[in-house]
Amino acid sequence: MSIGNLKDYGNKGNNFPWQLKVLEGLQCVCDSINKNFAPQIRKANILNDNTTGSVPPCYSFSIANVGSTAGTVDGQTLLPGSTINYDAGTLNNTFLGMPYDATGTTFLITWVG
Repeated sequence: MSIGNLKDYGNKGNNFPWQLKVLEGLQCVCDSINKNFAPQIRKANILNDNTTGSVPPCYSFSIANVGSTAGTVDGQTLLPGSTINYDAGTLNNTFLGMPYDATGTTFLITWVG
């Protein structure tokens, strides 16, 4: 780090003050990142349902049709033996929820909230 070399009488080629300010700035950036992106504890949930409902707001969820007839998820048909997975991605993104109708079949629903 030679950009901050000082040639005045007291510092005679010393760039310590400049290096210190750079390191303090980098520490501030690191502290900000650690505070905003600290690991979060999430709770996994599981539900075996054969009624109408809605997946609650969550970070990710999966719906498997383990019954013998079709059901619907958000108005779309979910055939027997099919599974759908949703992931909101990173940075604490969330889903607001999704309606489903498992009347006449059985859905195995898991979500992380």
